[in-house]
Amino acid sequence: MGGVGALARAALPSVPGITLLPGVRKDPAAGRAERLARRRSDVRIDAEAAGRYAELCGFAPRDAVPLTYPHLLGFDLQLGLMAEPAFPAPALGLVHVENRITASRRLHPGEVVDVEVSVGPARPHRSGRVFDFVTTVCDAESGEVAWEESSSYLHRSNGQPDAPGLLDLPQVPPTGTVWKLPADLGRRYASVAGDWNPIHVHPWTAKAFGFPRAIAHGMWTMARCVASFENRLPPACTVEVGFRKPVLLPGSVAFGSRLRPDGGLDFSLSRPGSDTWHLLGSAYPGA
Repeated sequence: MGGVGALARAALPSVPGITLLPGVRKDPAAGRAERLARRRSDVRIDAEAAGRYAELCGFAPRDAVPLTYPHLLGFDLQLGLMAEPAFPAPALGLVHVENRITASRRLHPGEVVDVEVSVGPARPHRSGRVFDFVTTVCDAESGEVAWEESSSYLHRSNGQPDAPGLLDLPQVPPTGTVWKLPADLGRRYASVAGDWNPIHVHPWTAKAFGFPRAIAHGMWTMARCVASFENRLPPACTVEVGFRKPVLLPGSVAFGSRLRPDGGLDFSLSRPGSDTWHLLGSAYPGA
């Protein structure tokens, strides 16, 4: 329920008239020249929680936590930053467009880490502006950075036509694997990840935001792809994705992958039998 409360606080500025209240008001000029950050120290990685996540996302059992799992360690801190008056956009007005994870080593259940999430000034985009939330997971004793993520969110507004667009990632055709996704996938992922955004959990609430039915979490689609090849990656690696069209639930997605010269691979999710891309990504050794 902590995730529900955090999301509700972050979403309040989306409600008409609510921004007139003290403590909720959003200043569009705020946050343009400052860095906001939240930190939590001495976080022990919970084996049971990591196991539930691994099972839902398709990761094989192993002694290390899934490469994408640490995203959950900082998610409520991310929502907390979105809820701050100094952050200039409401959470429900943001679209997750890109994600990049860089791991220096594997993390294991029982480890104690420090987690920090920060966001700086927005960068221009053709369709508005983009906020990059950076999550850093460090060894609590040594301070060594073990894992870092940049989650990029687009706030649609007046864009700059000459500004950079999305990551230029290769379009890899499907290679025969199709995953069937159940209608309750969004609720199941929310229960382990704490992301109860209404566009994911029920068709009625998704329709209120313009979707014909609930859509899968972007981070689940990224995790499901990584689960299919994580055993090929070295401990120090980078995975980056661009989220394209949403995945409707229930539904099916076609996975594709292709080896890279550097020993990594490019990959994709698409709608079966079409050229509609849901996700494009690359994974490679090192930072």
